Amino acid sequence: MPWAIRFWGTRGSIPAPGPGTVRYGGNTACLELVAPDGRRLVLDAGTGIRSLGLALPPSARDPVVILLSHTHWDHIQGLPFFAPLYRPEATVSIIGPAPATGRLGDVLRDQMGAAVFPVSLSAWTATLDVREVAEGAFEAGGFSVKALHLCHPGTTLGYRIGIQPGSPELAYLTDNEIAGWDAPDRRARLVRFLHACDTMIHDAMYLSNRGAGRRGWGHSTAAEAVRLASEARVNRLVLFHHDPEHTDDDLERLLTEAEQVRADSGGRFDIQIAAEGVALGPAGG
Repeated sequence: MPWAIRFWGTRGSIPAPGPGTVRYGGNTACLELVAPDGRRLVLDAGTGIRSLGLALPPSARDPVVILLSHTHWDHIQGLPFFAPLYRPEATVSIIGPAPATGRLGDVLRDQMGAAVFPVSLSAWTATLDVREVAEGAFEAGGFSVKALHLCHPGTTLGYRIGIQPGSPELAYLTDNEIAGWDAPDRRARLVRFLHACDTMIHDAMYLSNRGAGRRGWGHSTAAEAVRLASEARVNRLVLFHHDPEHTDDDLERLLTEAEQVRADSGGRFDIQIAAEGVALGPAGG
């Protein structure tokens, strides 16, 4: 397998544990990308990162690199519970966009302020490196990354990740309101960014009958994600950032709607629901 992406958290906005979310998961956003040579890149740090941290061997010496899409709660709220941060022998790099006001490091520090959390940032005994990035190309943990500003309140980046030369590429666009890319030149820029990538993990928070009433919130319907995937000619679309109100059965209805839109548009790409605990290799084999 050229690479594998494992989902540790798939939910948006707030964790949604319970009997209705056992198949696709209730933890907020966190993914782990592992290259064939063992390089690892963590995407976002929602509550799912807690389980990831517990699964990493305490003896591991390789730096842990976390790439944040943005600093809304559901994408950073797991960091105070990420075990490697409390190990003096560990090295953790946190990379992400600067928030609209302040600095990335300030947001992480404020999340563990005395008024809202009992343990201060000084408890993190790991060697910590915080790096801000912007739209464009950069390197993260040995992976080549291209970043694009997304249509979402605040500063939010989507990523296209190259694992190794000639390997299928992965795109991660959580928290993106496709309807907000309404100008033709903006839409074309988004399609070019995604063109022919192997796997596109994309925000699909709403069924079509709910999306229209939530314009400006920074999220998409599954139908909109399907049309974008078709236009960009991707091999696979993974529906992500599940609405906390959606049960497993609701998500399967959302998948049925997405598959119908794909059939109507003549698309041939695969569509899957992001499921906590599931690992995927490239769609292209």
